[in-house]
Amino acid sequence: HVRSSFAALSIRPFAILWYGSLGSTTAFFMSTTVQAIVSFELTGRNGDVGLVLLGSGVAAAVLGPLGGAIADRLSKKTINIVGSSASMLVFLVTGLFIATDRLQLIHLVAGSFVNGATFAFIGPARQAWVVELVGVELRANAIALNQVAMNAARVWAPAIAGGMVAVAVIGPAGAYFTMTGLYLVALLSLAWLPPSRPNPGAERHSVLGDMVAGVRYAWLQPRLRWMLILFFLMILFGLSSTAVLPGLLENELDRDADSFGYLQAANAVGGLLASLAVASIAGSPRALTVYSVSGVLGGLALILTGVAPTFTIVLLPMLLFGAGFGAFQTLNNAVIVTESDPDYFGRITSLTFLAFAGFLVAAYPVGLAADAIGERLTLVILGALTTATVLLIAPLIARAPSIAPPALATSEQPAPASPD
Repeated sequence: HVRSSFAALSIRPFAILWYGSLGSTTAFFMSTTVQAIVSFELTGRNGDVGLVLLGSGVAAAVLGPLGGAIADRLSKKTINIVGSSASMLVFLVTGLFIATDRLQLIHLVAGSFVNGATFAFIGPARQAWVVELVGVELRANAIALNQVAMNAARVWAPAIAGGMVAVAVIGPAGAYFTMTGLYLVALLSLAWLPPSRPNPGAERHSVLGDMVAGVRYAWLQPRLRWMLILFFLMILFGLSSTAVLPGLLENELDRDADSFGYLQAANAVGGLLASLAVASIAGSPRALTVYSVSGVLGGLALILTGVAPTFTIVLLPMLLFGAGFGAFQTLNNAVIVTESDPDYFGRITSLTFLAFAGFLVAAYPVGLAADAIGERLTLVILGALTTATVLLIAPLIARAPSIAPPALATSEQPAPASPD
């Protein structure tokens, strides 16, 4: 079982990319923790935490489809190098602003916008690159392992970030300089990888035409369409809770916002354990059922987070929330890739990343709602919306025709024709 869970790591180029990505992913999740703490402590408002996240969301939403089309046209290696360099520079400059006591909220918003823009290009390019580096039989496992790496980083990154912020001689500035170093390590690892290849004949089409073709392709595949819709709504409702958690700690649980790192760590432990548990079934008939159940678990856990009476007790539903969403994202990403034509991987992946843009945009109104009606009620509402979404859409996915290999298909109906 363990061997099958990590089978794709036997492919050396994928292993290099996977291990190198741990550095940048660790830095990314460190930044979400430090950014939330710093922004809340600057103003004391949930809305401003959401405003910083909004910067990333707007950039990713506007540029996401373009990033997917570019990933299918240009060198994925070059895209990763340029995007990672830009994020590294943002962390370095932010650290310098903090160290010189010149940081303002607008600096965090601007840095968030740049990171959202790079995310729009790096995310689809890296996922599509993974598909290039492994064979068809290991494709779903490789995508699942990407989620494992993400959840692993989410385990230690909040703890590292929270610990650094709490130590006076390091503080937020030291945390940002550490993120800069981690991105540098990730950049160096890319030098060991072979050049990637664009899709043949891509130059014969316009970028806008490729973007439209990608959306049209996704819409014409019923199962793929419903899976993308479910993923978008799940991320939108579930992850926008991030904007509320620092306020929940200070206003309801009598803890400093610095404790946000502990909530993130509990969330990440659950996500890591769940993604490890389901990685080996990413290409099996059970994947659709398990990921639907996991989505319901995540929604219910969010409701429990809203009603937990103490900080110690709230750690348990946060662990369950991480487990539910970790398994859901791992299997959803793997099955979506299996349901897609290889020529469209970059563009389809960019549509999944639009979900993260959506949650970042939604974080601002969610933060404002928490200021108006309280953090607890806001979390309960988000959890109820998440649960209802899965219960309504999962049956539609199960009944829809599939273009996946027989192991994943649950319907014998033929798939609709490709838009090409």
